[in-house]
Amino acid sequence: MSALDDLATTPFHDADAPGRARMLSRLADTELSVALAAEPAGDAVQLMMFPLDGQEVALACDAEDRLSGFFGRAVAYAAMPGRVLAGLLRQTGAGLLVNPGHPSEMLLDGVTLDWLSGALAASPVADEARLRLTAPAPDTVAALAAPLAERLGDMHGLISGAALSGVRGEAGVPAAHLLLVAGCAADRQPAVAKALAEALAFLPPQPGGVDISFSDAPPPAGALRFDLEPQPAPAPLPARPKGPPILR
Repeated sequence: MSALDDLATTPFHDADAPGRARMLSRLADTELSVALAAEPAGDAVQLMMFPLDGQEVALACDAEDRLSGFFGRAVAYAAMPGRVLAGLLRQTGAGLLVNPGHPSEMLLDGVTLDWLSGALAASPVADEARLRLTAPAPDTVAALAAPLAERLGDMHGLISGAALSGVRGEAGVPAAHLLLVAGCAADRQPAVAKALAEALAFLPPQPGGVDISFSDAPPPAGALRFDLEPQPAPAPLPARPKGPPILR
């Protein structure tokens, strides 16, 4: 089972819109093996295309052995992240068949790939504001808690945690939301903000939107906290022997 398979508890084409969006978000960051018509010539590659459902589609899998298993033989391929492959296919209007015969099988037409590339172009705009923060709205927590926890979990070593807060509006009801990220070095903040903006672009839109900020101050009362557990330290290497072993 792959990371894409783990998300496909419901087949892609039977899943609801949030479920499909989560799979597409993971696909963008997954290294895919895409079938080629011939061995690469330098930096140039020619994708193997197939007619399917009235369109030309490329074929890619999230593991090399899945690709060779589909063909029953070794096949020329190129490895690239899903976001790169989506951009290449977007230029041609072709579709993409992913992981045929596996739980995460999906057939993406040109319109879906165009939407995927557009979502991946999401980028935050730096700004400053003084906000009155409060607990997030329950509906927003229900919609964002699980996918945000999954995406933030990929950021071990880059951040120490995050908190989702509401931005107080009239009558105390959140008018918007703010994701406060803690423990992120200044030189990493633009990349982390871009990754989180992409992740939010794949999630159901929330009233007033969800902004991203960086702060090591304690989150406001009632905030939904995402504390990343420290990763265990690697086991120490065994002591180097003073000499080669003696064979008896």
